[in-house]
Amino acid sequence: MFSNKRKNQSKVGSPPGTVSYTGEKNEEPIEMVLIEYNEPEYKKYELTSIEEFIKKRDLKKNNWLIIYGIHNEENIETLGKNLNIHPLIMEDIVNIYERVKVEFYEDYVFAILKEFKLEVDEILISNHICLLYYQGLVITFVDKKTDLFNPIIERIRGKRGRIRRSGVDFLFYTIIDTIVDNYFITLETLSEKIEDTEEELVTKPTKDLLFSIHRLKSNIIQVRKNVTPSREIINSILRGDSKLIKETDVVYYRDIYDHIVRIIETLESNRDMVSGLLDIYLSSISNKMNEIMKVLTIIATIFIPLTFIAGVYGMNFQYMPELTWKYGYLGIWIFMILVFLGLVYYFKRKKWL
Repeated sequence: MFSNKRKNQSKVGSPPGTVSYTGEKNEEPIEMVLIEYNEPEYKKYELTSIEEFIKKRDLKKNNWLIIYGIHNEENIETLGKNLNIHPLIMEDIVNIYERVKVEFYEDYVFAILKEFKLEVDEILISNHICLLYYQGLVITFVDKKTDLFNPIIERIRGKRGRIRRSGVDFLFYTIIDTIVDNYFITLETLSEKIEDTEEELVTKPTKDLLFSIHRLKSNIIQVRKNVTPSREIINSILRGDSKLIKETDVVYYRDIYDHIVRIIETLESNRDMVSGLLDIYLSSISNKMNEIMKVLTIIATIFIPLTFIAGVYGMNFQYMPELTWKYGYLGIWIFMILVFLGLVYYFKRKKWL
């Protein structure tokens, strides 16, 4: 966490377009995959440098370059110079805290989206994903390596669907659709966590559950903060702000828009449920405290007359008739037990016990 803060602070005052990675320090080498395809052909290359990509790229085919790891600033700058990427775009690519958005340029479309994955311990992992869509080329920048795009690669390799028969415009749509569909998996996991937490709250509310509720609330806020702007991305694409978006693909983007609306509605519902969980927790703790106070009050009430009796016969007066009675001690015990049983019977009749 400290390294992230230090990196963000170092950007303050830097010139616009400064390529400075804002994530955690990472020494691992980046991975680059180039996929070239058209309807009859498919090729996949594991690349080691941007220069190798420039040499291998076949302008007559559809090209999809996937870069896993954006911490190598020099690599991003080299790619930007070769493809004439605007410096502000390169700055956004390496800034993992940049908001979700889409921007249209004369030669390309740039979009930022987020991938989410909920771990077993309810920690939400966010992955920064950037897309550059050129004529005949899509570049995907991924901060942390993910298997999210493996089904798309398999569809291209296996000639499943219309992706091999279409251009990279359909590939661009498919990538966005896959990212959005992954939100449903995250929401399903969140919903299951909410239901499990609700069941535990009813049976045994604990402080750990309170922490779990706060984590769920924080996760929902984080997902909602990044999903809501996705609707504006699709709106901008549907308005036809770029010549790269074909009219034949509009119907598919409308489907993505419907999915995002459903996701946002589900997030709103989950947020209300989590707020309800907090109310249930507070009510359960209050009820538990009331039960404890009720038991303590009943015990104190029972001992009030017993304490009075013991106090009377504990006085040190010389002339007390019962002090010289042979069965006085036993009589007092019997009387106190009868008082105790009488009070218990009375409380049960009143249904206080």
